[in-house]
Amino acid sequence: MTTYLHERFPELRDTLHRAQLGDGPTLVRPLPGLSASGPSLWLKDDGVYGNGGWGGNKVRKLEWLLPDVKRSGRQTILTFGGLGTNWGLATARYGRDLGLRTALALIDQPVDEHVAAQLERLRACGADIYFTHNKFRTVAAVPYLYLRHRRPYLLPAGGSAPLGVVGYVEAALEIAAQVETGALPAPASVVVAVGSGGTVAGLHLGLALAGLTSTRVIGVVVNDTLRLDHRSITSLAERAARLLQSRGARVPATPLPADRLLLVRDWLGQGYGHPTAEGTRALRLAHDAEHLDLEPVYTAKAMAALLELHSSGRLPDGPALYLHTNGPRG
Repeated sequence: MTTYLHERFPELRDTLHRAQLGDGPTLVRPLPGLSASGPSLWLKDDGVYGNGGWGGNKVRKLEWLLPDVKRSGRQTILTFGGLGTNWGLATARYGRDLGLRTALALIDQPVDEHVAAQLERLRACGADIYFTHNKFRTVAAVPYLYLRHRRPYLLPAGGSAPLGVVGYVEAALEIAAQVETGALPAPASVVVAVGSGGTVAGLHLGLALAGLTSTRVIGVVVNDTLRLDHRSITSLAERAARLLQSRGARVPATPLPADRLLLVRDWLGQGYGHPTAEGTRALRLAHDAEHLDLEPVYTAKAMAALLELHSSGRLPDGPALYLHTNGPRG
């Protein structure tokens, strides 16, 4: 099937396969209710991405990861997350459709109604759940889980492996196509939540490949359980570029200057999974002003950052694109 990535690098059509789990391009629209003055704010709504059960940025990653799992011959995916993991649920649901089982090692996070409902959804999907409570115990449990599930296909939290990053290289090329058709002005910045790093790494690489070299990626870090600094994100983007080259893509030299990626941590609050007052205000404002539904762990904190950076004049001059990444549909 045709993708923006395959159009740009046709040599990948036989070596890098995608399972179409969603329909793009996703909607872009202005957010006038949130940008009464100053640079215009725009939305790219990846919350609607996904053809069944669960949407959001996780689905874009799974489109490239699941074909590789099938190619490997493995029957089970072993992956990781918090108790309310959207990533784990998307993996379990879409993997199940392809005949794959999912085993999840889950660390603690504050339990609210959403987290409790997520755990029930995970059980309903047939996922094997292991409560490992913290990062140290999760690492210690991996050898046991690897043997128990007979050499499963290992995926990091959030699908943020180089192949998962390709999902947001594709999304960045999609943004460039929307700019080219006039659906969206060329953004001076793209603002997105950073939970495991794959989405922001893919945007960093993909926008460079698309020629949007003046666009700055602003990642709002919402997770303190993983290493999410400039070096680790850039390294992940570079590993994704090498993956494309290893599959035959004639990827041009693609500098990833440090000043084109900004990671901000001022909106994390007490830590992963803990709501913040700023996020709660942003969540309500987005709903009331733009009928945009956010959630407190990722997208509300990213919106809070966007609104503060906008009101204080700290965004780059020009349109700012907010990438909405969460798409629960019950």
